[in-house]
Amino acid sequence: MLKQNTFSMSLKWLNTLAVVAISYLSTAAAAQEFEPLFNGKDLSGWVLVNTPPDTWKVEEGMLICSGRPIGEMRTEKMYQNFEMEVEWRHLVPKGNAGIFVWADDITARGVPFHRGIEVQVLENAYGNTRSHTTHGDIFPIHGAKMTPVNGRGGDRAFPTEERSKPSPEWNHYRIVCQDGNIALSVNGKEVTRGTKATPSKGYLCIESEGGVVHYRNMKIKVLPDSPIDDSQIAIADRGYRSIYSGLDLRDWKTNEESHWKANDWVLDHSPTDANMKSSLTYEKSSTVQGFVVDFRLPDASSSVSLHIPGFQLPLLLSADSQPITESFVERGGWNRVEGTLTSDNAQTTLTLNINGKTQTFAGQSAEQPLKIEATGKVSLANIYLR
Repeated sequence: MLKQNTFSMSLKWLNTLAVVAISYLSTAAAAQEFEPLFNGKDLSGWVLVNTPPDTWKVEEGMLICSGRPIGEMRTEKMYQNFEMEVEWRHLVPKGNAGIFVWADDITARGVPFHRGIEVQVLENAYGNTRSHTTHGDIFPIHGAKMTPVNGRGGDRAFPTEERSKPSPEWNHYRIVCQDGNIALSVNGKEVTRGTKATPSKGYLCIESEGGVVHYRNMKIKVLPDSPIDDSQIAIADRGYRSIYSGLDLRDWKTNEESHWKANDWVLDHSPTDANMKSSLTYEKSSTVQGFVVDFRLPDASSSVSLHIPGFQLPLLLSADSQPITESFVERGGWNRVEGTLTSDNAQTTLTLNINGKTQTFAGQSAEQPLKIEATGKVSLANIYLR
């Protein structure tokens, strides 16, 4: 009887050990499923979309955003279903920033931000209103869509509880994205949710918007993808790179009578006379496969001319440049021209997409730098080459 009891106790002890071991291994495996989004050393795995290296630095394992210029950087990879964790703190009262999910490869027309779903990162002193709070709002932006939970008649989801801490204290965000649904936990408790988001697969972005922000312990657990159609996938990397820093005219050469001014994410041409003109030349590329330029022509006399690498004829953008002007938005609004060049011997075909409308032009090939000539008041933004 004693031997049987001893044997029985031994089995129970072994079973207990097995349960503990399995539990430990399961916990360890779960912990290993998280991988760093930021390695604490450099910006490996990230793309500077419309911000220069000056905007970001790494110190003591933290990612530090200067807040200038307004813009973003994004991950190299796209994500669909995932859990993301990050700690952040503002160093300036009323500081503004954000984290975007399911975003496109570059910024949307006429703004320094991506189309996607934004998770707000506001400092408490910014203040709460009916239209926003500082405690973890979620909302679609610049063409994205989302149905809010706990909304106020619009498409913004508001937190059910105020849990964020003021500068310079650290806050913890846990963002869970699954099948177009998004949930945010602030400092350990879920408070904000949205559903039926479009897109529901894309890039993750960190936003620079005026305030100095620190980030640390940024990590992600990738969950299995779900079947979705192409309409749910953000625009993938097309190879564009920004050639305007938002801080100054680095890499650009101006003529003697220059009226250009770096105005954060906008590059302004502001002469004292409506008929004055000046030019900018970007000498680092003599041929390109494509380009994107956003432009705004506030006056009837405003015009901008693009001398495109690889295409001999200049592209005139003005109120009189028929049939191109037929694609323009109302005067003073932002337009986007996206061009693709294909060459066949000495001939080049330039396919333009202006605000979603396509036109095609044929011309001679020409090796030349990108040159921008402006007359009167003109604003440019989101200048990309590939």
